[in-house]
Amino acid sequence: MRLRYNAPVTLTFALICAVVLILDQTLVPGIITSLFTAESKLTFHLDDFPSYIRLLTHVFGHDNWEHLLANLTLILLLGPILEEKHGSRAMIIMMFITSAVNGIINALFFETELLGASGIVFMMILLISFVNIKPGEIPITLILVIGLYLLKEIMSI
Repeated sequence: MRLRYNAPVTLTFALICAVVLILDQTLVPGIITSLFTAESKLTFHLDDFPSYIRLLTHVFGHDNWEHLLANLTLILLLGPILEEKHGSRAMIIMMFITSAVNGIINALFFETELLGASGIVFMMILLISFVNIKPGEIPITLILVIGLYLLKEIMSI
């Protein structure tokens, strides 16, 4: 029996997130704040190039282990299924777009900084919910999962 790196995008994403948190808590305190947190509308500056990078990298930073494990549990559950269905390249593109859109929306409309992969998790929940949809039908589980996830995110704010 041998181990297989079965979902390279999903596993690499999870590994990067874990390494970033480990670095922040050990060797490079503050790395999450400086490199992996997207600015708010109060702190985003159009002339600050690193701000644009953080619009994408915020998905790798997490507040603590509880925050990271909550996101990774769903990412590692849903990611391999989606990666098999859509392919690794498509997953990278969807994750990139999700990160950028979340970062831009945060920079334009919200007064709090943004970090974590909750947007990626929500993207995966939506994608997995559409796997078995038949024309003309809306699964009740789709509505419930979206509603519950959004409720959980709003309550955590």
